[in-house]
Amino acid sequence: MSANTALQAEAHAGVAPHVNIAAYKFVTFDNTEEMRPQYQEICARLDLKGTILLTPEGINMFLSGPRVNIDEFLAWVRSDARFADLEVKESFSAEQSHKRMLVKIKKEIITMRMPLIKPEDGRAPFVEAHTLKRWLDNGVDDNGKPVVMVDTRNDFEVDVGTFDNTVDYRIKKFTEFPDVIAAHKDDFAGKTVVTFCTGGIRCEKAAIHMQNIGYDNVYQLEGGILKYFEEVGGAHYTGDCFVFDYRTALNPKLEPTETVQCFNCRAVVTPRQQLAPEYVYEKSCPHCYGKE
Repeated sequence: MSANTALQAEAHAGVAPHVNIAAYKFVTFDNTEEMRPQYQEICARLDLKGTILLTPEGINMFLSGPRVNIDEFLAWVRSDARFADLEVKESFSAEQSHKRMLVKIKKEIITMRMPLIKPEDGRAPFVEAHTLKRWLDNGVDDNGKPVVMVDTRNDFEVDVGTFDNTVDYRIKKFTEFPDVIAAHKDDFAGKTVVTFCTGGIRCEKAAIHMQNIGYDNVYQLEGGILKYFEEVGGAHYTGDCFVFDYRTALNPKLEPTETVQCFNCRAVVTPRQQLAPEYVYEKSCPHCYGKE
């Protein structure tokens, strides 16, 4: 039974009436301009809130709405043969997790600025949540190699929570990752590397890049942290997972936490930091108080 079963039961019982979905797929999407108004129309009609990115390399979406509306939207999306097998991660909340609806056209699903990396042409090997938990329980993979976790997220996301003993290079943006990981290649000799991120997008590109520059044994965590939480809970993970919506962070039960983002500087503010006198709702926090 997954860690999300109780939340699913609550959702069906009406306690958590809104379904929050995260989904992406790398696939050639050459008519984004044509499709954008269609996505805008159906999201408006179904009163969905969130963000959809349409890019030449595929689609990425974070949406929130009632179960029946989300299901109708997904059925419509999957009627496009390119997205027929679109996989979705779910969580539940009493309110919609976004306050407005945006459909944007971008150059990349996640900006890396490495056009030769095309996940559509072939993914790096992946490891599923239950297998990763077993590896972390044992400290080695199925071949006896030490397992090292590499976080591909930005530093402020990592600070909210991450896997135990993870490698964190304190990057400010994903475009920094390729050079950083190349410079530390020798650190991982003889080890199995598992890259991870929130939902799988960044680590999918990261793992391909690492293969391209000569990493011998690298995997991506299938579905990212959110799928890991859904499948096995918080084993070997400390803290919560930052998400880019009003909830700010989810715990391993996929429940919203009391962590918030500062209205002024957008820094992550923990419950303890919210007790500081420098934290004034919608005005300041300990990170920006007294700074212009």
